[in-house]
Amino acid sequence: MLIKVLILVLLLAIIASLGSGLFFLVKDKPGDSKRLANSLTLRIVLSIALFLLLILAYQQGLIQPHSALRTVPGAQQLAP
Repeated sequence: MLIKVLILVLLLAIIASLGSGLFFLVKDKPGDSKRLANSLTLRIVLSIALFLLLILAYQQGLIQPHSALRTVPGAQQLAP
């Protein structure tokens, strides 16, 4: 359960960083993009961290893939 909360927190932080990047894009003067670059760099770092966390959690068995695309036992398979 803790891993799912951590994933959700990272997703919210990514969205917040993207929103702050949009704010800085609109409000800062042209040529003064230091805050925009920092915001987008943070978003990239958070996205990579989330990606690595998802891979690690899957390998450790802490999360499972969604079962909507799996076949149901006893169901007939469609012929190709």
